[in-house]
Amino acid sequence: MERTTPKMDTRNLTTRVTSALVFGIFFFSLLWLGDQPWAPWAYLVAMGLATLMGVHEMTLIARVRGYNPSLVTGVLVAWGILAHFFLATGGHDPLPLWLVFSLGAILIHFGALFFDPKLDEALPSQAITWLGAIYLGLGLGFQQKLFMLQGTLPRTGSRLILSLLIITWFGDTAAYFVGSYFGKHKLAPKVSPKKSWEGALGNFGGNLLGAFLMKATVCTEWTLVDVVLLALLLGTVGQLGDLVESTWKRSAGVKDSNMGGISIPGHGGMLDRVDSLVFAAPVLYAYVHFVHGFN
Repeated sequence: MERTTPKMDTRNLTTRVTSALVFGIFFFSLLWLGDQPWAPWAYLVAMGLATLMGVHEMTLIARVRGYNPSLVTGVLVAWGILAHFFLATGGHDPLPLWLVFSLGAILIHFGALFFDPKLDEALPSQAITWLGAIYLGLGLGFQQKLFMLQGTLPRTGSRLILSLLIITWFGDTAAYFVGSYFGKHKLAPKVSPKKSWEGALGNFGGNLLGAFLMKATVCTEWTLVDVVLLALLLGTVGQLGDLVESTWKRSAGVKDSNMGGISIPGHGGMLDRVDSLVFAAPVLYAYVHFVHGFN
């Protein structure tokens, strides 16, 4: 029996690759200049814009179901979390998380009493506001924390961020191609029908390749144990993070996280791009903190 090769959307693939190259040039240039005094501020601006886009998309998804989360307070609380990670350096913590969350509670809950026209949906609306703020604030805040780390090698933070992106993106890319050509067994059909176990294994292969590449080029202090563990850890939480965001979209009956917001050509919305990174970044930070002693 003749086997047919699955068709791949080459036009969309070209758009995806072009967009990835543009963003890659921007981020790699910033990472190369990571030791400049203005670099942490530039990265903070990039994370702040990504947070704004992500919370906006979360708000739009929730409004499909008739809920009314607050975009303004969600963004402000997320930015407060980002500011905490930016300011908490060298043993100083001028904006502790307890203060951010306390002020956030006042903004989200008291603000709703005066400005939310749909108080009959107060519980899910305010819960989703918190979810968007914490999900984007912590996930991207840990990227900011990683970027600002200093170690024995120059631009340690830049090296770690580059490793985070390469390991995750290599995994995503490998999963896309392996799943497209060889995917037969559904991974989570109720959540994401296109994802397969074959694609998941391809993802781990891409993660491992990316981790080996980072050890050979930028994170030369890593051991083979570091390579394998980081590939498995980042690959696992990255794929789970992707499925988590898919459950949100499916529950709202939407295909892409971007619904009227700013779209990344060939990649959809911001949530679709960072769904793996928001979980992978805290895991990478925890690993280098507890295993390698970085603070």
